[in-house]
Amino acid sequence: MSTNTAVDEAVAKLTGPGGAFEIATVPVHGVPLRVFATAPKSLRDLWLIGAARGDVPYLIYEDDVITYARAHEMVCSLATWLDANGVRKGDRVAIGMRNYPEWAIAYWAIQSLGAISVSLNAWWIADELKYALSDSGTSVVIVDGERLDRLSDDLLREVGVRHAVVVRGTARPGVATWSDVTADRAATVSDVDIAPDDDATILYTSGTTGFPKGAVGSNRNHITNVWNGLFRAALNAALADPSTPRTGVKRQPKALWTFPFFHIAGVTGVSVAPATGGALVTQYKWDPADAMRLIEKHQVTQISGVPAVIRSMLEHPDYDKHDLSSLATISQGGSPVPPDSIARIESDFSGKVSPTNGYGLTETTSAVVGNAGRAYFGKKDSVGQPMIGTDIRIVDEEGNDLPLGSIGEVWIQSPMNVRGYWNKTEATEKSFTNGWFHSGDAGYVDEDGFLFVVDRIKDMVIRGGENVYCAEVEAAVFEHPSVADCAVFGVPHPTLMEEVALVVVPKDGNCETDTNSLVAHLKGRLAAFKVPSHVFWTTEPLPRNATGKVLKKDLRETYAAK
Repeated sequence: MSTNTAVDEAVAKLTGPGGAFEIATVPVHGVPLRVFATAPKSLRDLWLIGAARGDVPYLIYEDDVITYARAHEMVCSLATWLDANGVRKGDRVAIGMRNYPEWAIAYWAIQSLGAISVSLNAWWIADELKYALSDSGTSVVIVDGERLDRLSDDLLREVGVRHAVVVRGTARPGVATWSDVTADRAATVSDVDIAPDDDATILYTSGTTGFPKGAVGSNRNHITNVWNGLFRAALNAALADPSTPRTGVKRQPKALWTFPFFHIAGVTGVSVAPATGGALVTQYKWDPADAMRLIEKHQVTQISGVPAVIRSMLEHPDYDKHDLSSLATISQGGSPVPPDSIARIESDFSGKVSPTNGYGLTETTSAVVGNAGRAYFGKKDSVGQPMIGTDIRIVDEEGNDLPLGSIGEVWIQSPMNVRGYWNKTEATEKSFTNGWFHSGDAGYVDEDGFLFVVDRIKDMVIRGGENVYCAEVEAAVFEHPSVADCAVFGVPHPTLMEEVALVVVPKDGNCETDTNSLVAHLKGRLAAFKVPSHVFWTTEPLPRNATGKVLKKDLRETYAAK
């Protein structure tokens, strides 16, 4: 609870009876939760808000622009085609492609029917795609040419896919083209009754072992995610100093979204824009130089991505050659954000750009905790405070609550928690207890109610009985001027069980950098047992998955023998 009277009063006004963000307590899957009472019931309803924006730009792919009106025409045409081919409410339709505009169009067409969109990781090979399609019981796939090449006719028949559509690729017999399914510019979508807690999405978790699990998100999950963002904007406006003069012309929000759309953070970008009237800018693949060109050309107001992406832009040799003054927000998530990155944003933009960080998982439908603006500058190593309607517990191994400041597993209860995993009852029961999701992250809450996530529990290094949280060590490593990227992990030791190892990518590409200097730097910031016993230098990029997380399992296998 905030100790700031002005904040408390503004929150009460916004969320009280009759407020723009009125909160009501309702049962969600048998658990009483605090939800937005006046938010749209479904993602279909949310899209119709966007569709009404007409000729306002919605999707900007590199330099091509699609308006909300044109997007809605394609949504209606595709939805009509899906309906004609037997797709009904609750049926699964899979999307697999790069961050093309067609991804968003397909998503809204599926939601308009009350069907369930299945997000296919664009990095998956054929066997992984086959698993997800079979596991979800997908009936129709909408994929780009690269993904279609991985999906043979035999594979599609084996998993029961009845129809396929190809985007930006060459069709083969039996596969429809995007132009075929979006040609009807007069199409409309018939009404369908969609309840807030009806299933809307299946997003597969980025598991490190075995096949991933399909987290089943509801309409309420995604709408709450969007409304949390609107609420925070309304709260900031309510707390703004009325005497501060407002200058300039109000611009359309435009976000350069680098998160892949198949990731929950990507779905967030697709979903938020229709509610705000914003535009979504994407690229074929991440290119920091081209990103800065797009920011300058389209007057982008926000860039969102994993810390490694943002860092690569801030440290690009052409960084000072571009006018990035249109940026108002730099949002990071998906992995721990080094505090020095926030300090760099504060310095470079003279405090005029708000850094934001969100903490959440696929199972919590994106960020349920957030840190932004001045609060973030004040607590650069915190992920922030819980969103409205979200509760956090820090528990021990038996599920008992721990006192403030104690490190334990982060448990989350929120209207954004998914109902569980698709067709995996045992895994659901293991990860959810009476509506509380077990995050698998180690963290603590301070006296101001700010959450600090120190590591994934399974990634924690236990050295001689002492817990070493890799994120803490990595934050200290990033403060050294020679470091461009790094990762900390454990390697086996005969008596200590594990030792701390560090891999560093140097800024100048010179692997002859003085290890002694780096170790001395760390000894001045960390307890002795946390200082890495082994330091490796490499000019190769660190291995990452599609969402930007370092594959530490691969690093352990590579460096343990060394």
